[in-house]
Amino acid sequence: MTGSKKNLKKFLGSTGRLSLVSKNNKLPVNRQCQLLEINRTSFYYTPKEPDRERENMIKNRLDYWHTKMPYLGVRKLRKKLQNEDHIKVGRKLIKRYMDEMGIYAVYPKPNLSKRNKQHKIYPYLLRNLDINRANQVWAIDITYIKMGRSHMYLTAVIDWYSRYIVGWELSDTLDTAPVLAAVKEAINRYGTPEIINSDQGSQFTSADYTEYLKSVNIRQSMDGKARWIDNVIIERWFRSLKTEQIYTHEYLTPRDLRIGIREYIQEYNTERPHQTHDYLTPQEVYQGISKAA
Repeated sequence: MTGSKKNLKKFLGSTGRLSLVSKNNKLPVNRQCQLLEINRTSFYYTPKEPDRERENMIKNRLDYWHTKMPYLGVRKLRKKLQNEDHIKVGRKLIKRYMDEMGIYAVYPKPNLSKRNKQHKIYPYLLRNLDINRANQVWAIDITYIKMGRSHMYLTAVIDWYSRYIVGWELSDTLDTAPVLAAVKEAINRYGTPEIINSDQGSQFTSADYTEYLKSVNIRQSMDGKARWIDNVIIERWFRSLKTEQIYTHEYLTPRDLRIGIREYIQEYNTERPHQTHDYLTPQEVYQGISKAA
């Protein structure tokens, strides 16, 4: 019997031996565990399911405070959660959630797209560039959007000069597909820009994305590492969207969230005056410059 035990331990780990225990066996569970040399409590242990509702609640509040005060780090965000939201949570968990969401204090840049070190990084082309017309430069980025007890990710494309939103896509994943969908929608509706600027995230360095831009003769520009200011136009728009729309409404389904974002973009593009352009709307600036070109 001792030899049999040694063979079992040699070829089966504790998990494998645990799978041999059965309530239907003639031997009592306690005796089976003794023979297999495993702890009896392991047989009755049920792994605790993650509390997704609490996780999403914490992430939504983190996103709220980060949007309102992007300069707050882990320690101060923890204080906000504890003192104003009455949520007790440790610093390590906050850090893990922030990493998962891709949000950080203003330095480095708050981004959801993680760099893939195997991918090529493109130079930043906007430094000292005189951006003076529509479709000269577009900016693209991804942001976390709360939705009831869950969340989604919004990819948006903005015309740098006019501040006009030319394309967007809502998704529950952080991959390249929604990024490409947003860019293709924008190009189908408004033609191709000369340059598209993004951060160094893996979605924007992927072969699918970079090859597509090359195929339509768009030059690719990327922010300097940890320089959120390099893509400030789209960052500011995300902040406006969240403070004016997302956090003043309660969206419970992807359909409702999509409708809300669409309505906000329509109003922003057609009715929001910008001081930079003598209080013209993004649409007026975009269409006016396009017609003059």
